[in-house]
Amino acid sequence: MNKVASSEKSSKPSGPVTPMMVQYFELKAEAGDCLLFYRMGDFFELFFDDAKQAAATLDIALTSRGEHDGKPIPMCGVPVHAAENYLARLIRAGHRVAIAEQTESPAQAKARGGKALVRRAIVRYVTAGTLTEDSLLDARSDNMLVAIGAAGGQMALAAADISTGRFEALCVEEQNLQAELARLCASEIVAADDLVLDLSDVHAFDRGAFDSSRAETQLKKLFGVATLDGFGQFSRAELAAMGGLIAYLDHAGKGRLPFLQPPVQRHAAMHLMIDAATRESLEIAQTMAGARAGSLLGTIDRTVTGAGARLLGTDLSAPLMDKQAIEQRLALVGWFHDDSNMRDFVRGALKALPDIGRALGRIAIGRGSPRDLGQLRDGLNEARLLRERLGRLPEPPELLAQLLPHLDGHGTLVDQLSRALVPSPPTETAQGGYIADGYDAALDDLRRMAGDGRRAIAALEAKYRDQTGIASLKIRHNAVLGYHVEVPARHGDTLMAQDSGFAHQQTLAGVVRFNSPDLHEEAMRVAQAGAHALAAEAAYLEELIEAALACKAEISRAADALARIDVSAALAERAAEGGWCRPQFMDTQCLDIQGGRHPVVEAALAKEGVPFIANDCTLETQSRLWLVTGPNMGGKSTFLRQNALIIILAQAGSFVPAASARLNMVDRLFSRVGASDNLARGRSTFMVEMVETAAILSQATEHSFVILDEVGRGTSTYDGLALAWAVVEAVHEVNRCRCLFATHYHELTRLAEKLDALSLHHVRAREWKGDLVLLHELAQGPADRSYGLAVARLAGLPAAVLSRAKDVLARLEEGKAKTGGIAAGLDDLPLFAAIAQPAEDKKDPLRDALHAVDADALSPREALDVIYRLKQLANADDNP
Repeated sequence: MNKVASSEKSSKPSGPVTPMMVQYFELKAEAGDCLLFYRMGDFFELFFDDAKQAAATLDIALTSRGEHDGKPIPMCGVPVHAAENYLARLIRAGHRVAIAEQTESPAQAKARGGKALVRRAIVRYVTAGTLTEDSLLDARSDNMLVAIGAAGGQMALAAADISTGRFEALCVEEQNLQAELARLCASEIVAADDLVLDLSDVHAFDRGAFDSSRAETQLKKLFGVATLDGFGQFSRAELAAMGGLIAYLDHAGKGRLPFLQPPVQRHAAMHLMIDAATRESLEIAQTMAGARAGSLLGTIDRTVTGAGARLLGTDLSAPLMDKQAIEQRLALVGWFHDDSNMRDFVRGALKALPDIGRALGRIAIGRGSPRDLGQLRDGLNEARLLRERLGRLPEPPELLAQLLPHLDGHGTLVDQLSRALVPSPPTETAQGGYIADGYDAALDDLRRMAGDGRRAIAALEAKYRDQTGIASLKIRHNAVLGYHVEVPARHGDTLMAQDSGFAHQQTLAGVVRFNSPDLHEEAMRVAQAGAHALAAEAAYLEELIEAALACKAEISRAADALARIDVSAALAERAAEGGWCRPQFMDTQCLDIQGGRHPVVEAALAKEGVPFIANDCTLETQSRLWLVTGPNMGGKSTFLRQNALIIILAQAGSFVPAASARLNMVDRLFSRVGASDNLARGRSTFMVEMVETAAILSQATEHSFVILDEVGRGTSTYDGLALAWAVVEAVHEVNRCRCLFATHYHELTRLAEKLDALSLHHVRAREWKGDLVLLHELAQGPADRSYGLAVARLAGLPAAVLSRAKDVLARLEEGKAKTGGIAAGLDDLPLFAAIAQPAEDKKDPLRDALHAVDADALSPREALDVIYRLKQLANADDNP
């Protein structure tokens, strides 16, 4: 694991250093393994190894400044105004950043005396799991920080998305740890520095933060309760995980915690368990290349809000095990599906809504802006209007009836924000202008005074032009001089005259700048009024933020309700587009899918104008294990995956791509499809295959659904066949789960003779005039052959190679037909000559004599005689 609070060699001074570098080294020691953004004026500077890493990642110039230990100090920097863009690139590259800001102005430092250094302090740690800025986040994906805790022999996870306040905890068995982390798609993982884990990219944090007793006290204080029982009966391990997460957030925010909803206690049995390998294989939330496009989520997503997209991703990552909750979701999807006019209205209304959940998250952590408050105002007001429209409908679905009350009840806050803010508030506060006219008469007077002063300054400019005869004279303003008179350099002497009334301030190459008593007086009036106006606006901003935070729980519930409505309407839209059906959940063991389709493959084919061939799948008590044979590219893997995806969609509360679907609840979903390796962990393709297969055989239950594709193909023919044979038997006899098993081992079809729940199927293919025609249809019975050479021809294998392979195949098949094995077909092929002789052609007297011995019937004397006889046979064999 990576240690959070470690220090680098470059952060340890070993000789005389300047005061600034002393300050830098102190801050760098505090920053640990984070890159230190050290504020110097308008730039964040990085030094030493931090500079080298940042320059390489950001592709910016690496320079140097001064010396340390007799060597130039490497340095690079980024502008403060563009820092977020650079931060985003550093975080995506896996770095963590500590922000050291100036905590006083140069004037304040000077007032302390002498050449006092401007004070700086780390104000925030920027890490992958603690982001809230829109520019650093994906609007359509959650950003989960996960803490791993352990206590009392148990392990637990606590997870939070601080951009929205989502917070949950659950106990987890160590064997399921990877599966739960994959479900959460954690952006950052932290754990106690003494917890041993077989995980990469885990940041070690102070183990004291994971103390369960201390955590319980923190949680009670955070949520203002005397007991946590109202949230759940949390185990010590769950408390430890939550405590570690909160302590880490406190560390990252330098004492300022984000908004967190009360923790939701989850249990593994609440959702369909899907391990990491299966998620990757089925490409649920992202493809194997890491892209959202082309995944199940990317293909079916029709949400119109970022919050809806995030919730849909959560639903697909954790399909439910609660039949009632699933039916509630399906009923709301069905309601939108059947009423296209209402669906269009709701989707149109939602599309205009801002992301109030993330706006609230930024406000709660102190990074909010007037624009965020404006988003709360607009979003909550639109939510109220939507509630009024939907609330007038007779007999809404049960889930909708539960959601609607959360969309209302924000009238007081909306009214206050509407009166206080301008229609389009800015993100920056330095220039003011975000409090609406008429909200406060005193503020309006200050603005009027400032405005009058600026008009007076404009009049003064016209007066000075007439008085001096210099038409190019202008009154300008900058941060250093304030308001000043500026004339071209050729007119400078005119205003330099002692009786001109102008005081010289600055001479530049092309202009000369002056002040005057009248201008100074008006400038002071404008500055004072402007400063007072800014201070008044800042005070009102704080009031509005406090008012919003007082309603944060209600706002969060409104955001969640809007997201659920968006997901339901979006799934209805997708179902209407594709002719999807509502799945039926049965109480008995059942998986009956008629006309099932793979949603991702079907969408890809539709872009090319090619129809998808639908197939049925009926796994019942007497046919719960299907053995599927047929050629490569014939559609076996697609068929296997589509049924797994249909189960995921159904238990997530979605309609499914099928003519009809009846199923009962699946507790675990496993997929062993395709070839991959993990060289970093020393695992070959075959080793990965066996590890995943072992996990299936050890964890699948009668209520699980398993898809297995080409088990055993990564090793020798006989080893692979033996393994595949044994796996089929184990799935049938031990696990007794519903399973689709695709294979090229035609020998496995013989298992149907002794396994009563094994059913044989194949994907149809035909050869026509030398060409292979793949029909992508599933049919009863085994395939007649694998069509491997025909597929190789489609792949473009050279004709000479195909011809030679055809000849070898003919010899192999001829030998197999004569002897029941392949060796006889290889006797005149040089490569196999040494092993071609069939074993049965060679007599073995020693083996025959040994087989004839009945060991249980021998007396000691007879056993000794047998040993001597076997020894004589062995000597005879050695000396023919």
